[in-house]
Amino acid sequence: MTATLIGPDPQTRSAEQPTAPLRHNRDFLKFWSGETLSLLGTQVTTLALPLTAVIAFNATPEQVGLLRFLQLVPYLGLALLFGVLVDRMRRKRVMLLANGARMVLIGLIPLLAATHHLTLPVLLTLACAIGVFSVLFDVSWMSFVPTLVKDPKHYVEANQKLGVTSSTADVAGPGLAGVLVGALSAPVTLVVDAFSYLVSLVTLLWIRTPEPRPEPPAQGRHLGRELAEGLRWVFGDRILRPLALVGPFCNFSMISVWTMFVLYAVRDQGLTPTEIGVVFSASSVGGLVGAALSGRVVKRFRLGAVYAVSMAAIFAGPLLIPFADGPKAVRMALFVGSFFVSYLGLGVAGVVMVSLRQTLTPPALMGRMNAAFRTLLFGGGSLGGLLGGVIGGAMGLRQGLAAIAVGSALMLVPLALSPVSRLRELPPPAA
Repeated sequence: MTATLIGPDPQTRSAEQPTAPLRHNRDFLKFWSGETLSLLGTQVTTLALPLTAVIAFNATPEQVGLLRFLQLVPYLGLALLFGVLVDRMRRKRVMLLANGARMVLIGLIPLLAATHHLTLPVLLTLACAIGVFSVLFDVSWMSFVPTLVKDPKHYVEANQKLGVTSSTADVAGPGLAGVLVGALSAPVTLVVDAFSYLVSLVTLLWIRTPEPRPEPPAQGRHLGRELAEGLRWVFGDRILRPLALVGPFCNFSMISVWTMFVLYAVRDQGLTPTEIGVVFSASSVGGLVGAALSGRVVKRFRLGAVYAVSMAAIFAGPLLIPFADGPKAVRMALFVGSFFVSYLGLGVAGVVMVSLRQTLTPPALMGRMNAAFRTLLFGGGSLGGLLGGVIGGAMGLRQGLAAIAVGSALMLVPLALSPVSRLRELPPPAA
C-alpha cells in the first residue's frame, strides 16, 4: 500500500522542529475558542430543529426521523468526494466557506418563520443543505488540526481539549436550547447558532499559521484514484479497519435512540422542552467528564482496554431508557443515567479514536481518511435517524427503544474481539 507524501513525515518533522506546549500555541488556542462557541450553537440547533418540527408542524415519528436523516445523509453521498477536494486545497479556506454557508442557511429559518413562509418541506430542505456544509467543515477541521499541532506527541492533548469543548457544548447546549425554545420559540432560537458561526469565521481569519498549498501527486490528479487510495489506506490498516467498521453501529445506536427519545419524551412521557433540555444537559456532563479525564486515563491504563470499556458504555447505555418507570423524577433520573453512561464512554472513546486516526495517517491522506470515517460514522447515524422514526412508528416508541437498546448491547461481542481492544499504547506515527 503506497501513498504520495508531501513534506517530511511526522517523526522527522517533530525531531527537526520541537514544538512548544499547546498552551503557548496561539493559533491552536484561537481555533479552539472559536470552535467552543460554534459547537455550543450547533447543539442548540440539534435540539431546536426537531422541536420546530414537532411543536410548530406536529410532525409524525417518520417525519422527525426523516429530518434527522436529511441532516446526516450528505455524509453518505459527499464525504468521500469532499475528502479528495480537501486534500487538494488549503483547509482553512474550505472551513471559512462551510461556516459562512451554515450561518446564512440557519439564519434563514427564523427569517422565514417571522414572515410566515416556513413550512415543513422548507425546513427539511434547509436541514439537508446545512448537513452538506457540515460535511465539508467536519472533513476539513480534523485535517487542519495537525497543521496547527505539528508534533504528533501533542495529538492526544489537542483532541482532549477539543473533546472537552464538544462535551461542554453537549452539556450547555440542550439546556440553553430548551430554555430558549420555551421563551422565544424553536425557530427564533436558531439565531443563537447563526451568531456562533459568525464568531467562528472571525477566529479562523485570525489564525496566522502558514498552510502550504498541497502539491499534486506525481501521477497527476484523478478523482477515482485519489478516492480509492484513501479507502485502501483505511481498510488496509489493521487498526483503522476495525475502527471504521464499528463506528457506524455506534452512531446508529446513539442517533436512533436520540430520535425516538425526543418523541417519546414529548408524547408518551409528557416532558416539556425545558425538561428535555435538562435531561440532555445533565446527561452530557458524562461526556465532559470523559473528555476531561481521557488524557490521564490513557496514560494510566492500557490503550486498548480504555477503548473497549468506553465503547461498551456507549453500546450498553440505552438499556435504561425503555424500562424507566415510576414518578416523573425517577424517570428523568433514569433517562439522565442512560445518556450519561453513553456520553461518558463517547467522551473517552472519541479522544482515543481520533488520536489513533491522526497518528496512523500521513498528512497527504488526512482529508481522505477523515472523509472515509465521516461517511461511515454519519452514514450509520443517518440510517439510525431514519429507521428510528420508522421503528417508532411501527412498533410504538417504547417498544422501538427497547429493540434498539437490545440490538446495541449485542455489539459488545465484536468489540471484545477487535484488535484495537488489545493495543497497549499509541502506535508509531505513519511515515
